[in-house]
Amino acid sequence: MSYLSLIIHCVWSTKKRAPLLKNPHYRYELYTHIRKYSKSKGILIDHIGGFTDHVHLLLFLKSDQSLGEIARLIKGESSRWYCLMKYGPLQWQDDYFAISVSPDRLDTVRQYIRKQEEHHKKCSFEEEYESFMGMLRRSGL
Repeated sequence: MSYLSLIIHCVWSTKKRAPLLKNPHYRYELYTHIRKYSKSKGILIDHIGGFTDHVHLLLFLKSDQSLGEIARLIKGESSRWYCLMKYGPLQWQDDYFAISVSPDRLDTVRQYIRKQEEHHKKCSFEEEYESFMGMLRRSGL
């Protein structure tokens, strides 16, 4: 039997980074729905969070799962559900960002996802993304 341990921190934003998730109640309802839907599809989400214009997922990939397929499924279903709930239109960017997480960094990433609202009072998603991409470019990745 194959063994696979892939822990992924995945982030995607709303279309044009529009603040479509401004209402905290709707945002938390969305996270709850994403968790339930993911569980029904065999997708293990460890943590979920975000802010008004993006979502963070910490997930564990199984050997038969594709990150691209997981993102496609969750984005499509969550957008459909959000609209059905009459919370408003919800469109996601086509792209997503994902990075592997070492098991010894799990608690740090969980804490980071938990504190998204507080974090983004100081730094916008766009500023954070540009900073991170700059760090990756400087490191040669």
